[in-house]
Amino acid sequence: MQAHKIGTRQQWLAARLELLDAEKKLTWQGDEVARQRQALPWVRLDKTYRLQTDAGSATLADLFQGRSQLLVYHFMFGPDYKAGCPSCSSIADGFNGIVTHLAHHDVMLWAVSRAPLDKLQIYKRRMGWTFPWASSAGSDFNYDFNASFTETQQREGPEYNFRRDDPAMKLATAAAPPPEFVSWAATTGTDPSTYLREREGMSAFVLQDGVVYHSYSSYSRGTDAIWGMYAWLDRAPKGRNESGMWLRRRDEYGQP
Repeated sequence: MQAHKIGTRQQWLAARLELLDAEKKLTWQGDEVARQRQALPWVRLDKTYRLQTDAGSATLADLFQGRSQLLVYHFMFGPDYKAGCPSCSSIADGFNGIVTHLAHHDVMLWAVSRAPLDKLQIYKRRMGWTFPWASSAGSDFNYDFNASFTETQQREGPEYNFRRDDPAMKLATAAAPPPEFVSWAATTGTDPSTYLREREGMSAFVLQDGVVYHSYSSYSRGTDAIWGMYAWLDRAPKGRNESGMWLRRRDEYGQP
């Protein structure tokens, strides 16, 4: 175990007060960033997206279900996957409880993936999830919001997270991807290229006067903010303490 500085309660309190000042500044900065996020211009969506839900075929506007705001988590589960991405599964583990709170605050939360609906339903039952999950199979939705890519786009270097040099995307076309990443992709029943034709992210939409507008999207580490587990780990004594591709679906860990 790595040695760590040991101090008195007085020394701890002095250091904690200094940290508290930094935390408050970070909170205020977060408030300002949130204001900037909400001030982004809305972009009207003129394309009609058709998705498959437990209740049948639905448009993006239908997903609002009477609310004026819609949050979509782009869950990595492509048509060739045998199981959902472990990272996305970890993030989605926090959705069940908050869906109701959001719905009563004029916000609908959905996960959307390209896998056929029956695959999503089977995996949803396995994980014990109740939040709404739609399939965008046959739709341009994932492609238009930079959460899925064609093989051609992948070879040419797609724009992901508003850039064309995302480090993870390069693993898809690497001559020899790291063995641990190959093993990680295999947990979804795919190879690295197939696995990385889907990427994680979230998008926000607003419905006004019958028109759907896109207001915000975030990808890659932009999803850390909605990843409840990391908020806790960041406050644990050893932090995230990550080594390799350690994450598993919660029913695959075994006894701690």
